[in-house]
Amino acid sequence: MNTAEINKDISKISLNINEIFYSIQGEGTQAGLACIFVRLQGCELRCTWCDTPYALEIKSEQMRMNGKEIADKVMEYNCRLILFTGGEPLNQPELLPLMNYFLAENYSVTLETNGHKDISSVNPGIKRVIDMKCPSSNMSEYNNYDNYQYLTKNDEIKCVIANSEDYLFARSIIEKYNLGEKAGSVILSPVFGRVELRDIAEWILEDSIPARLQMQLHKYIWNPDTRGV
Repeated sequence: MNTAEINKDISKISLNINEIFYSIQGEGTQAGLACIFVRLQGCELRCTWCDTPYALEIKSEQMRMNGKEIADKVMEYNCRLILFTGGEPLNQPELLPLMNYFLAENYSVTLETNGHKDISSVNPGIKRVIDMKCPSSNMSEYNNYDNYQYLTKNDEIKCVIANSEDYLFARSIIEKYNLGEKAGSVILSPVFGRVELRDIAEWILEDSIPARLQMQLHKYIWNPDTRGV
């Protein structure tokens, strides 16, 4: 299939987009790299510490864009790293062929998903960053542990930590499912302003768990409440 045929095909894709912007990736193993962010609208979970509440309402129609329009917007930026996030991107099944399109176009494609949707249909060539919901989120009952059987070394598990209870929960799941061996990285991410980085660092060192500590770089570069960065 040539580029013209691919473009024609993705023009039939329709997605509810919250925003598209170009910034520095602040999280995960790609932190510090320039990245194009495509944020999809709508999520059924309501984490207590969610920092994108404006993208949660599923019934809210933000920007209805077809795949060709999204691709054209992405190509305005001189960048080959693209992240699809939300909301919950996997609520919109038409995203799958669009991500495959960008992969075929030699983009480095990352999907950030909330961990309750089945990831088995997502191309393993796409980096899948899967949230593990810890108790402080009030959403831990929605973790889909079946997803862990599909993990590859291309994938990441992200655990958002607000307190010691969250850390102990994450440690138990990491050990139970052998996530340090299955995923490329297991990341502990502090809730900004709720827990000290040093505390999490000391917990990791004390227990020698196969995890890395991350800082949300964008919240240190810009005001933590700044949108679109």
